[in-house]
Amino acid sequence: MKPLFNFLFIILLIGLTGCKNESAGNTHKFTNALIKETSPYLLQHAHNPVNWNAWNSKTLKQAKEQNKLIIVSVGYSSCHWCHVMEAESFENDSIAKMMNTHFINIKVDREERPDIDQIYMSALQLMTGSGGWPLNTICLPDGRPVFAGTYFTKDEWMQVLNKLSSMYKDNPEDMIRFAEKLEVGMKDVDLIKVNKEFTAFNLDEMDKTISHWKTILDFKNGGEMYAEKFPKANSLNVLMRYSFHTNDKGLNQYVNNTLTKMAYGGLYDQVGGGFSRYTIDKNWHIPHFEKMLYDNAQLVSLYSNAYLNTQNEAYKQVVSQSLNFVERELMHENGAFYSSLNADSKNEDEKTEEGYYYAWTKAELKELIINKYSLFETYYNINSVGLWEDDKYILFRNQSDSLFAQKNDLTIPELKKNIEDWNNTLTIARNKRNKPKVDKKALTSWNALMLKAYVDAYRVFNNPHYLEVALKNAQFLKKEQLKTDGSLYRTHISDKSMINAYAEDYAFVIEAYIALYQVTFDEQWLQTAKELMDYTIHHFYNKNSGMFYFTSDEDDSLIVRKTDIYDNANPSSNSVLAKNLFKLSHFYDDLEYKKMAHQMVNNIKPKILESPAAYPNWMDLMANFTFKHYEFVITGKNAKKDLKTLNSYYLPNILIAGSLKESNIPLLKNRYSDEKSYSFVCVDGACKLPETDVRKAIDQLKK
Repeated sequence: MKPLFNFLFIILLIGLTGCKNESAGNTHKFTNALIKETSPYLLQHAHNPVNWNAWNSKTLKQAKEQNKLIIVSVGYSSCHWCHVMEAESFENDSIAKMMNTHFINIKVDREERPDIDQIYMSALQLMTGSGGWPLNTICLPDGRPVFAGTYFTKDEWMQVLNKLSSMYKDNPEDMIRFAEKLEVGMKDVDLIKVNKEFTAFNLDEMDKTISHWKTILDFKNGGEMYAEKFPKANSLNVLMRYSFHTNDKGLNQYVNNTLTKMAYGGLYDQVGGGFSRYTIDKNWHIPHFEKMLYDNAQLVSLYSNAYLNTQNEAYKQVVSQSLNFVERELMHENGAFYSSLNADSKNEDEKTEEGYYYAWTKAELKELIINKYSLFETYYNINSVGLWEDDKYILFRNQSDSLFAQKNDLTIPELKKNIEDWNNTLTIARNKRNKPKVDKKALTSWNALMLKAYVDAYRVFNNPHYLEVALKNAQFLKKEQLKTDGSLYRTHISDKSMINAYAEDYAFVIEAYIALYQVTFDEQWLQTAKELMDYTIHHFYNKNSGMFYFTSDEDDSLIVRKTDIYDNANPSSNSVLAKNLFKLSHFYDDLEYKKMAHQMVNNIKPKILESPAAYPNWMDLMANFTFKHYEFVITGKNAKKDLKTLNSYYLPNILIAGSLKESNIPLLKNRYSDEKSYSFVCVDGACKLPETDVRKAIDQLKK
């Protein structure tokens, strides 16, 4: 993003060099107001000498009454550079004194309060053209931002504080004028132009858009052609779908190359399973070591669908190992999923070190791996290829098991046995290390993503355990996070549910419950999804734009009411809600739902065509309108058996409905028989003649 408002930012950066602050660090024990919070991230700062407060009306009122600038510092528990800045600056007595004297200081957990994070991240991106965390924003007493940045060294941060406090004392009018301009810019960025030109979605447009997208794809290493590699599940999902519909073999190869490189690299924990957030190199080797629930959820769904498309056993292994990791490290006994695993852990000297838990020295490995070390060394590249830094290695593969076995005169079972022995040995050794901390906050939206991941894994692999876990989590969300008035809570921690949910929470729960219905045919999940959709329309819908606000009309007002449309690490709340409306419109024969979905994707269509990489989940919905899309209805006593057959095919252009008894859901009504099981292929509720053999109905799709 090109910076639009940078004059104050440039002024502040002038001379940010050479100023040394030689004062000692924090030598005293402090306790601030964050000690009363439940967020693990906020509690990590409860003993900083900075007088931190949580975001609340009392603190905001205090800033106005005392006419002080506000520091809004946003981060999250597993953020490495958040911890670095805390240690360097927020635990420093002199910096704390400066902050406490001249500012009102607010700490925000971005996972708990994404609404606040979105607002100040927007300001940062307008000022600098980029973003990241920690996100440190300095605001006027009314909360409007005037300066924003990410990580600062101790000396840089002290200079920022000195310059801003002096500027506000001597020239407050300049800062107020800048804040006014920036506020207008933040609101303009969020404007959605209603597109009333309802031209049909067509394949030519999608072909051109994909061709444009291909220019930034890295066909050699996978992912996109940038120095850092992110596992963009939404992008890979829609590219896989497009390659399936159009028989684009080159693109299909790209997707599978990316999935393979990700699974072979350091991005993927070769010992314990699960994916880190991203890698700092183009080869997927050196990760930024935090493991996020949302990444692993979406990647489980992606690899499950990719297995259907390819029957690649390596993808099945990734799913199995990743879900084992989730249950081992990120699952509560009540079915809730925790948020993340930290990048840092304490080394043998009890000093915090990034990636220590996952890295190995060659000496360690030689001592541990007694069984065929030279083979191990070659398999995991304990050489210049796998070297990270300071004689530390991140296990890294660069060839398939079949090729490796062939080169080393091994059978596949022999190789598998060796790998199992090696990983068991390393697991035992790693378990003796200090583990990274877990953020034990359960977020409704991320839990719903992992619920859907388990549903997708069950749908593809037919493992009953996956369904058991999915149902347990679905019940947790319904029992603990769903209020009696039909709304949702955002967080659950220490047996307490808190904070009103945001649009993404509703979007992902609705999506997960629809998916759960489609593998169980238990209509309670579909009905709850519809009720949540209706609640979302009532409290989040913007009739002027045809889109959904991120915050409810029952929440306190912020300086901007954001509309979330970009598909980032997670798909945007609006793209998921639009897909939910599309699905529900077919189940319930609801024309209004369908019109809303169509209007939403039509609003975003010009953006999709211009920048598809920023809107992949929208593009997936657009594909429903572009390619043939079917409802596949299964009814009768053998419906579950027929469903398993149907689910053995990769069919991204169908919506599944079914029942084991008579149903009043419009799509199912009058389609049940006690005598036989039937499969119907329908378009907008109009069905072809039913088949008693589900495979014959599947053949109708191919025709």
